[in-house]
Amino acid sequence: MKLVILDRDGVINHDSDQYIKSPEEWTPIAGSLEAIARLHREGYKVIVASNQSGVARGLFDMDTLGRIHAKMLEAVRAKGGEIDAIFFCPHQPDDNCRCRKPLPGLFLEIIDRLKVNLSGVYAVGDTERDIMAARAVAARAVLVRTGKGKRTLKKSKLLADVPVFDDLAAFTEDLLTGRLPAN
Repeated sequence: MKLVILDRDGVINHDSDQYIKSPEEWTPIAGSLEAIARLHREGYKVIVASNQSGVARGLFDMDTLGRIHAKMLEAVRAKGGEIDAIFFCPHQPDDNCRCRKPLPGLFLEIIDRLKVNLSGVYAVGDTERDIMAARAVAARAVLVRTGKGKRTLKKSKLLADVPVFDDLAAFTEDLLTGRLPAN
């Protein structure tokens, strides 16, 4: 199965240190929706794996998160794409859950639910915790400079072998034109 795993905030949509708390605050990064549509047309399953601690912090509820995701899905479909599944962690760091990245719980849930091996599957993120979670399941970690990506590049010591792209569109271009090995 051709599969790509994407973080949400900072990869698909603009991120905010104050969290994306409503559908109105969710705005796509230029080219990201088209990139997802290209992946879909080329036979890739696109999965989102995202920390959403704003739920546990009381900044928004599950219904609001559902409406944010509905807006994202609608926007992707309007471009001819599809997101096949969304996995998220609603906990905050102090909850000590297994699903919050950098722990691999979301990825393990993807493995369990989809009955797939993530070894060699690209996992695109903008933070060190995205990289760490992907590596824990032998996925191919990729960093984008959007979102917190530029900050991550400046401070992280874990990126020596991680491909870095300007954005999701640049990653998708390299994957689909063969400049990156397919999974």
